Amino acid sequence: MNKERKICAIILAAGRGSRMKSGDVNKVTMLINDKPLISYSVNLLEQMNIAPIILVVGHAKNSVQAALKDREVEFIEQLHPLGTGHAVLTGFAKVPPDATDVVVLYGDDSYLYSKDILNKIINTHIIEDAAFTLLTIKVDNPEGLGRVVRDESGKILDIVEEKDATFKQKKLKEINPNCYVFRVEFLKKYLSEIDKSPVTNEYYLTALIKIAVAKNEKIQVVDGGYLPWKGINTKEELREAEKLINLIKK
Repeated sequence: MNKERKICAIILAAGRGSRMKSGDVNKVTMLINDKPLISYSVNLLEQMNIAPIILVVGHAKNSVQAALKDREVEFIEQLHPLGTGHAVLTGFAKVPPDATDVVVLYGDDSYLYSKDILNKIINTHIIEDAAFTLLTIKVDNPEGLGRVVRDESGKILDIVEEKDATFKQKKLKEINPNCYVFRVEFLKKYLSEIDKSPVTNEYYLTALIKIAVAKNEKIQVVDGGYLPWKGINTKEELREAEKLINLIKK
């Protein structure tokens, strides 16, 4: 990692996760191999000496704080569930003044990332001097996931949530698994420019792609191919995630 850059991290862990039916605990505290789901992401960032690690909490915040009570992390509360863009804006208040870059992960789907893939994203971001860098992967069944939209030359144009996607866009298999590295200066400029979705009344972090394209800011994409990844929204998916982790470990 480049010593001239000061990289910190924001993990989003405020969502209600209603499909998980986790009651009075946040779904990121559900156990995989007897460890809270969120601990996998924190472990990865600690191994890479990325600090501070900022946790944006909201729903059942006490359960997240309890799950990480012995860890060197900082908490900040998202008081209103206004989407991922608003969550990052909330977490940004804790970013130290000397930070140059921010890794952003989602607490419920970053448990499979390795040091190799995150290092690749960070190094690409630094070498290419990008405003922000994101990971994309390909999945056989992209149902329910945001699709990556590119132009004819392969340049990324947008990430479209499935509920907003056209029939043609729904056929795309390249998706966004919510792994980003941003320049602090880019976030300072543009986080507040994200418009509220007319469909959900939320502020999507992915809206920064269209903003960056419009402002001629440099976006770098790391194509992870068919990298193992699975978002967790239900208890069935939690069990599938545990099988996937154990398979990868073998």
